[in-house]
Amino acid sequence: MASKTTTIADHALIGSSAQLPATAATPTISMSPITLASPSRPVPLQLRLTAPTTGTNLPIVLLSHGHGQSNHLSSLNGYGPLVSHWAGHGFAVIQPTHLSSKSLSLPKETAGAPMFWRERVEDMKTILNQLEELEDEAPFIKGRLDHERVAVVGHSLGSNTASLLLGMQTRDLDSGDMINLAEPRIKAGIVLAAIGDGGDALTEWARENLPFHREVDFKEMKAPTLVVAGDDDPSTHLTTRGWKWHADPYYLSTGPKSLFTLFGGDHCLSGISGYDAAETKGESIERVASVQRMTSAYLTSALYPEDQAWPVAVDALRKIGSLGEVESK
Repeated sequence: MASKTTTIADHALIGSSAQLPATAATPTISMSPITLASPSRPVPLQLRLTAPTTGTNLPIVLLSHGHGQSNHLSSLNGYGPLVSHWAGHGFAVIQPTHLSSKSLSLPKETAGAPMFWRERVEDMKTILNQLEELEDEAPFIKGRLDHERVAVVGHSLGSNTASLLLGMQTRDLDSGDMINLAEPRIKAGIVLAAIGDGGDALTEWARENLPFHREVDFKEMKAPTLVVAGDDDPSTHLTTRGWKWHADPYYLSTGPKSLFTLFGGDHCLSGISGYDAAETKGESIERVASVQRMTSAYLTSALYPEDQAWPVAVDALRKIGSLGEVESK
């Protein structure tokens, strides 16, 4: 006898974020590790796929993790608060474990170490090249993905990955040329606690440890993108300009773009990288719920332009007033 399916209710402590519009969540299913062929990598490309249990023509979200010091979150095992929410609202979320992950701890002599910035971009392109193979590895999703509706999301170092896929250019240290790694199959994106401009905006530590970001150009980052920045994220090890540096992908690129400033958000935006994550200095169920709902609304409208989820969410945020603010161009 079939049992009645119920969905998990929102956390009791989401506070005023409950006033942000959200449809009822559906049950989800997650599978990992799924391994895709990638002969050029020193280890296989493994990923997690999370999707609703029902529905077809599911839009795809590629999620690029950060480079944090946790043992597990910077991998396919992280970002549960975002992944569960997006999948519960109709998206198929694909999370690779990049070579920079502490869970791999590859030797420092490995080509591309320690940040593997170019390899991260190639991971995402490999996934898009092998969507049919991915469906064969995960029978529950076979025939249910919409290969034409793809977005990329990146947090912290993952924002560099996402920005490059969305059109940001960077100076190749070997050739001296500005290179473009934009991926036309990706229709929109979100950068969370993004890496901002290079040059004088970087600290000495950042210039030494992020040489691939010393000179970047956001002008060709033309794909629709939501930039999410917390106003309690000074990132003093990375930049001399304070939290507003994280908004550079909005201000230095061309439209269409939106900037969501999360009031009180730190570098992990108060807990997006994992449930009860020690990485955030000020965990807030309410702020995380705000990020969940605003990003879900943005992805919906970005991939389905006729859907008014984003402008409705922006209006609701404005009426609340205390959670954050949005500007667009």
